[in-house]
Amino acid sequence: MNLHQFRFVQEAARRNLNLTEAAKALHTSQPGVSKAIIELEEELGIEIFARHGKRLKRITEPGQHVLRSIELIMREVGNLKRIGEQFSAEDSGTLSIATTHTQARYVLPVPVARLREAYPKVNVSLHQGAPDQVARMLIDEVAEIGIATESLSNYTELLTLPCYEWQHVVVLPKDHPLALKERLTLEDIALEPIITYHPSFTGRTRIDQAFAQRHLEPRIALEAIDSDVIKTYVRLGLGIGIVAEMAVRDDVNSDLVSRPAGQLFGVNIARVAFKRGAYLRNFVFRFAELLSDRLDRNLVVKAMAGHANDYEL
Repeated sequence: MNLHQFRFVQEAARRNLNLTEAAKALHTSQPGVSKAIIELEEELGIEIFARHGKRLKRITEPGQHVLRSIELIMREVGNLKRIGEQFSAEDSGTLSIATTHTQARYVLPVPVARLREAYPKVNVSLHQGAPDQVARMLIDEVAEIGIATESLSNYTELLTLPCYEWQHVVVLPKDHPLALKERLTLEDIALEPIITYHPSFTGRTRIDQAFAQRHLEPRIALEAIDSDVIKTYVRLGLGIGIVAEMAVRDDVNSDLVSRPAGQLFGVNIARVAFKRGAYLRNFVFRFAELLSDRLDRNLVVKAMAGHANDYEL
């Protein structure tokens, strides 16, 4: 047995048993993937996948055990590579970050710039996506560190730690009637067309829950994943916006006004995540520290060793 066989089995499982897609992801041929999997099954004396003709239909019970072992082996292979990079080319390499649009646009620029000052030989690769995509990129080792508000803590393969708290704000044109009020109510907002985040992004679930608890039906005029897009449509008069507070923090001399909405929609917690069992290089620890003064190397090390619940906000 060899690492190529392990990679082929792992990728077939990740691609919903589609060998053509697995072959594309691995830059090889579909017959080659199929042959390698069969050879591993013959060597182990079990079927990893149940088949219908030449098609894979499901993962067998022994196959589930094999996949868990392969996951451990491939994780440690990745750790070996990172250990080699750490000590053969210290303070250099690539930091891959998975995060959402809001975090990438409004939260990460300063920490990334400060990391580059401290580690000028380190390149930064930024991967943006929905929270579930951020989690998947960490699990698949596309990224070493992830930052998002939703979803990350739902994955047992990931260690997550609270990073910082934030609230929503309402944004509206300066000449809007609600701009005369310093404190808005849910009833005020529910009467207006609303422009806010897609349901899986940036605390949207808290917004929906707040209206539902008051038996109000908000008029959602437009959904987006980007705070700047939301503000653009507010400027065009399509409605009032509900965005994350960091999206308006630097809006100096803006044509929009903002009103705090934490008392209406509650407090959100952005979380930082790592794949469990991963070897973290020095600059990964340093980047975590730059993200929040709540995080430091010792805390992350202890959390990775199984004490994450000690560090909730």
